[in-house]
Amino acid sequence: MAGVGDQLEIKFRLNDGSDIGPKTFPAATSIATLKESVLAQWPREKENGPRTVKDVKIISAGRILENNRTLNDCRSPLYDIPGSVTTMHVVIQPPSLEKAEKKAGDQSPQNKCVCAIL
Repeated sequence: MAGVGDQLEIKFRLNDGSDIGPKTFPAATSIATLKESVLAQWPREKENGPRTVKDVKIISAGRILENNRTLNDCRSPLYDIPGSVTTMHVVIQPPSLEKAEKKAGDQSPQNKCVCAIL
C-alpha cells in the first residue's frame, strides 16, 4: 500500500445516479471532511438534500464509513490502481418518524410505515 501522503481521486454517486466530482483528496482526509464536501457540493436543484453532515452516509466497498476514520484507514486494493477514480455512494438518512410527527404537531398515535432502500 502507498503512503499517507497519497492523493485519491473520488467521485460521489447519488441515489438518482448522478455524480458529484471527481475531486482529489489527500489520503489523510477524514470521512467527516468528505461528508462536509458532499454537503457543500450538493446540487441545490435536488429535492430532499441533506441538511447536516449527520444526514449523510458514505458507502465504499460495501461498508458504511465512520466519521472518525480517514481515507487511508478505509483503503481497499482498488484504490491503488494508478489513474483510477474511486466511486463512493452517498445515502441520505431520512428524518426520523418521531421528529416528523412532532413537526406536524400530530399527537394522536397512528401506525405508519416508512421504507428506506439502501
